[in-house]
Amino acid sequence: MSAAGFMPDEATIAGIKKDLEAYQAERNAIRLSTVWRVPLYLGGVIVAVLVLALIFNFIADVNEQWLSTPHVYLYVVGFIAAFFAYFRAVRPLEAANASFRNKLLPIVFGFIKNMHHERGATPPSFMNLPESTVGKYNKLEIDDFISGNYDGFDFELYETLLTQQAEKHDSTTFQGVIVAFGLKKPFAGTLIATIRSNAVLSFFGELFGGGLKELRSGVQELDLAYEFRSDNVDAAQPLVSGQMAQALTWLKEAWPGEPARIAMSGTSGFLLLPHQKDFFELPAAGVALNYKAHVEPMIADMATILATASLVRKIGS
Repeated sequence: MSAAGFMPDEATIAGIKKDLEAYQAERNAIRLSTVWRVPLYLGGVIVAVLVLALIFNFIADVNEQWLSTPHVYLYVVGFIAAFFAYFRAVRPLEAANASFRNKLLPIVFGFIKNMHHERGATPPSFMNLPESTVGKYNKLEIDDFISGNYDGFDFELYETLLTQQAEKHDSTTFQGVIVAFGLKKPFAGTLIATIRSNAVLSFFGELFGGGLKELRSGVQELDLAYEFRSDNVDAAQPLVSGQMAQALTWLKEAWPGEPARIAMSGTSGFLLLPHQKDFFELPAAGVALNYKAHVEPMIADMATILATASLVRKIGS
């Protein structure tokens, strides 16, 4: 299993680069227009104030020229007008910067069919995630939420932070990326592979875990790191000992660090990749885009995530 097979082909990458160049040219044009708009707008205000000040000099007392009461009012109004003129001049650049992320991500992930991006929205699939996979939490935060179709399967991917807030101490239940997808073959019940807890918590998980019984994969390294639980042991055991064990072994190499988690429930499958990294971090809006530095790493991360999700969704088929 390799993520390389999920990378877009050269023609697609060439299209992405072309769209990036067009978008960069658009940003440069807006920035250039701002360079002349600011002095033009401010210069216009200054000239208007100067002309009015000269007119006021004709009606002002000789000793109060430039400093009469009408002059003072004029300067105050001129200052306020200059303030608004400046923000009007830079408004196109601010609007472009505000839409930077929303415009760039669809370009970067243009190889994903029906690609849709939101921030802060709760994905519909999250409601089907078995709570036993992540544990107790009372606060949900979603950052980037991307959905689409790639290599023949629909998916929802979201950067997620789950926390359990208390009066004296807040604890992080899960932080990382969750990928939701339809299983190639539905599982009759619920099956989860989550991080192993201590013996006491494991006992109470068995007692109050909603009928989920613990299984073993037979792979010592995996059984030490994971708890496998299901409400359909007979159907789950062959998967845990076979394809799920193989997938988790590959995952250990693909995603070093905190173990990934897997959940299967009916037609829904979930891959949870704990990580503190912002997978879709973009350069500052004023930084010129560079494909190698800014875009290629994001495409590679997405390809690896989708390759992993593709592997997991085939468990049981």
